[in-house]
Amino acid sequence: MDTEAQPTERDRSSRPSRPGDSPETGGPEERSRFALVSRITSWLPGGGITLSLLVCLPFLLLVNAFVAQPFQIPSGSMEQGLRIGDRVLVNKLAYRFGAEPGRGDVVVFDGTGYFGNADYIKRVVGVGGDHVVCCDKEGRIEVNGRPVDESTFLYPGDRPSTVAFDVVVPEGRLFLLGDHRGSSSDSRDHLGSPGGGMVPVTDVIGRADAVVWPLGHAGRLERPPAYAHVPEAGGVRTSGGDRG
Repeated sequence: MDTEAQPTERDRSSRPSRPGDSPETGGPEERSRFALVSRITSWLPGGGITLSLLVCLPFLLLVNAFVAQPFQIPSGSMEQGLRIGDRVLVNKLAYRFGAEPGRGDVVVFDGTGYFGNADYIKRVVGVGGDHVVCCDKEGRIEVNGRPVDESTFLYPGDRPSTVAFDVVVPEGRLFLLGDHRGSSSDSRDHLGSPGGGMVPVTDVIGRADAVVWPLGHAGRLERPPAYAHVPEAGGVRTSGGDRG
């Protein structure tokens, strides 16, 4: 006599069955959620695509406000590296955790009260405490007594400046120039204005880290090595900080 119990078929699911449940439709809660989503998408032009965009929108707005923001180049003041219509990605976190703009960085800043009521993009030539002079006997800009070779980014045919200047940058401010010196309104043109053309670090929106459009001109914006051997105002050699 066979005393061994015969194996019985086990349930495919550990979830207790409920009236109206079926493998195809799931439980009432699942069907209710599905029906709600279907109803919403039926109301929206574009259906599911529009709903997906609406769900992602708050996240994109947060990124744009606090992390990174696209900026369109409005003029030729930063040619030849940045051309009119180029779109650059501005890193808003670059200077938010103790780091400050370094010489050679390309930054976007609010020029209200200093340059004009708009956002601008320029290159940092001097930081707080720097003594910036133009020009030496060879026509170069000097920072803290050290000549700067700007040939790798200066617009072909441009001189470092046709305007002579000899300034000391106040602490917490920046001396900013465009790469296309013959087509740039920058710190040189506002030396007699309030603030002396020096923009507060607090008005910097972020650092331009890359060209993202057009694709044929896309690429990372690196800090040029021209400023690597510029000493601090007190005579200490500095590279302007690490590029994150």
